[in-house]
Amino acid sequence: MPGNRKSRRLKDYDYTKPGAYFITICTKDRGCLFGHIHDGEMILNDVGNAVEWTWTDLPRHNKNIALDKFVIMPNHFHGIIHIVGAGSKPALINGSKPALINGSKPALINASKPILISHGLSEIVRQFKTFSAQRVNQIKHSPGISLWQRDFYEHIIRHEVDLKRIREYIITNPVSWGLDDYYRVF
Repeated sequence: MPGNRKSRRLKDYDYTKPGAYFITICTKDRGCLFGHIHDGEMILNDVGNAVEWTWTDLPRHNKNIALDKFVIMPNHFHGIIHIVGAGSKPALINGSKPALINGSKPALINASKPILISHGLSEIVRQFKTFSAQRVNQIKHSPGISLWQRDFYEHIIRHEVDLKRIREYIITNPVSWGLDDYYRVF
C-alpha cells in the first residue's frame, strides 16, 4: 500500500546538514530510456541529454549544493551531491529576520532582497526527478508519464576514502554495464 512504504533514510539523520551524498535513481520499470552502452561508454540519446542538462542545472535552483561525479546509464542514474549551505532553514540576508507567511512556512521579509531557502537531499532529488520528467515528457510528447521509480537509494558519504571509492564506481559504471545490478537486455 502506498501509505505503508518504509523509508530507507536513517531515522534520526538530518539530510539537510552539509555533507556528501551518493544517490541512485532508477527509471520506472527499469526501462532503458537514456541511451546505450557502446565499447564501455554511455552514448546518451535526446532523453539522456535532457536528464544530464537537468542535473547540471540543479545548482542554479539550489544555492546550497555542489555537484560531483555522476553517470547516466541506460536505465538509472548515479550521482554525488554535496550540501554545502545552511540546511533547510532560511539563510539570513543583511540582517533580515525570519518571519511566518500564512502562519506556517518560514521566509525572509526584505523587499529589496530575494528569499533564499536551502533544501535537503529529498527535496533536491524530488526537484531533479520532477524537472527531468517534465523535460523528457516534452521531448517524447507524453505529458504526465512517470519517468522514475518512486523512491531513490542514498548513501551518506562519511569520509574521503568512501568518496574516492564511490567516484571510481561512478566513473567505471559504463565499462561494467554487463555486470551491473540494473543491467537489462531487450
